Amino acid sequence: MTEILKTTLTTWIMVSMIAGALFGTFINFQGLEESAFVQEFLVEGVFSVIGAIFISALKMLVVPLVFVSLVCGVTSLGDISALGRIGCKALILYLLTTALAVTIALALAVFVSPGGDYILNSGGESFTARPPPLLSKVLTDLVPSNPIAAMADGNMLQIIVFAILFGVSMTLVREQGGRIRDFFSDLNGIIMKMVGLIMYLAPIGVFCLVARTFTLQGADVIMPLAGYFLVVITSLLLHAGGSFSLLLKLVGGLDPLIFFKKLRTAIAFAFSTASSNATIPATLSVVEDRLGVKKSVAAFTVPLGATINMDGTAIMQGVATVFIANVYGIGLGMSDVVTIVLTATLASIGTAGVPGVGLIMLTMVLTQVGLPVEGIALILGVDRLLDMVRTAVNITGDATVTCIVAKSENALDRDIFSDPAAGVVQASP
Repeated sequence: MTEILKTTLTTWIMVSMIAGALFGTFINFQGLEESAFVQEFLVEGVFSVIGAIFISALKMLVVPLVFVSLVCGVTSLGDISALGRIGCKALILYLLTTALAVTIALALAVFVSPGGDYILNSGGESFTARPPPLLSKVLTDLVPSNPIAAMADGNMLQIIVFAILFGVSMTLVREQGGRIRDFFSDLNGIIMKMVGLIMYLAPIGVFCLVARTFTLQGADVIMPLAGYFLVVITSLLLHAGGSFSLLLKLVGGLDPLIFFKKLRTAIAFAFSTASSNATIPATLSVVEDRLGVKKSVAAFTVPLGATINMDGTAIMQGVATVFIANVYGIGLGMSDVVTIVLTATLASIGTAGVPGVGLIMLTMVLTQVGLPVEGIALILGVDRLLDMVRTAVNITGDATVTCIVAKSENALDRDIFSDPAAGVVQASP
């Protein structure tokens, strides 16, 4: 009985996600979304309001959680050189997994060749390409001219840079920073308690978010793009279940089954919110409490991964590029394939923190290989559903890299990782 109560919250989150998908699909299949009651009361009323409140509650915690956790993590390292070592390992692994993701997507897309029989409809959606940021601007924007403004805007890279500098400075002043370290330690405990309280509302928020999406997005949207949709989903599942499992087993020496079982809550959050940043509180909670990663590593690698690690987006770019090329009857050579892999991998860092990052990255890839950018309009209809899945893959990659880096730094508690009951959220606060 005790074990059932302990797992109730995680179970309810998963049940709510499935129930929301089924309920929304049923409404759409029956054509009920056209009725005034469903549209005004459920979709734009209950589902929209509760879902928006839930996402706002999560986003409310992101900036203070990242800043405080990262400061505490840096000060707990003691050795400043360890910070650079952790950063290099994380960055290399994030680039590696992104390159692997787009390679898998391209291989599967070339084999299946989606879009060959797609009929162009000139009356479809239009897409206006936004110019990608210049590399010089990306580099200069890393350092905040106003850290308060960076926090207000939620600019994650700038927050990370300021938090690291603040934590390093606090470590260097030693005794003088003792009281501040205690303050941040206490503040971190309070914020983590807030995360826990909001997680108790997760089943309701997850149900509303997923139900709204599936009510608005039905089979009529998917069917014309079934080939593209299935190739993207298959690539995402192959990368999440295959690539990450192999990395965990071969590089980290960790059991993938335990990893995925414990990550279920964060995956459900990512799927429902379709936002890696909004999922940071859940991801940090899982990797620290359930997987046994020390805060000194998790506080750095998780926010960094949520900002620059876009394996799911890279997969979408690879498949979308082949799809658009097939629709327009344009062949892709081997040099184009290599260009796509390199551009998608490097763009995952170059466009970090920019709104609409997925489409900006795809614009860069299409431009690089000479494909029409307006082809993006063809895939906009199913992009919301795919965005939910690829966000789940993104945060899975964040957690994978975090565990591997922590293992290499002796900052992963194997007892906690292996204990099925470790960090389980109780049924009541």
